Amino acid sequence: MTAPGNLMQALFLRLKTDASLSALLGGAGLLEQASDKAAFPNVTYGRTSAFDLETGADNDNDQLVTLHIWSKAQGEAETRRIMDSIRARLDGAAFSIGSRGQTRLSLEFAEARYDEDLAVHHGLLRFRALTQEATSQTAPTHVAQE
Repeated sequence: MTAPGNLMQALFLRLKTDASLSALLGGAGLLEQASDKAAFPNVTYGRTSAFDLETGADNDNDQLVTLHIWSKAQGEAETRRIMDSIRARLDGAAFSIGSRGQTRLSLEFAEARYDEDLAVHHGLLRFRALTQEATSQTAPTHVAQE
């Protein structure tokens, strides 16, 4: 199984190595959580859910991961460019996290809107992360992380 924390670390590592995303974020715009002192634009961890849709029980092999994009730019163009960059980097990506198997991401939901209460543009990207356990008959496939 892929623990939610390990998955988020792998996602952020993948994003931190993307030069075009770093340029859009001005360098250090990937944060574990929002802060009043954080520079804009930035990307923060969101909710991670690990569950089995059929039983409702916890299941780390099927997770939903949410990333939040925050911008104070005029209009939502900056938010959308950041979202597009993240989507291009993560949608369809495969990770080997530990020795348990391969985790593949697929985009489930994307939304950009203006939050009047916070006076910021807020983007949401939700990815589904499915982990296929390696079997003892087949050696796990190693997918290099960039």
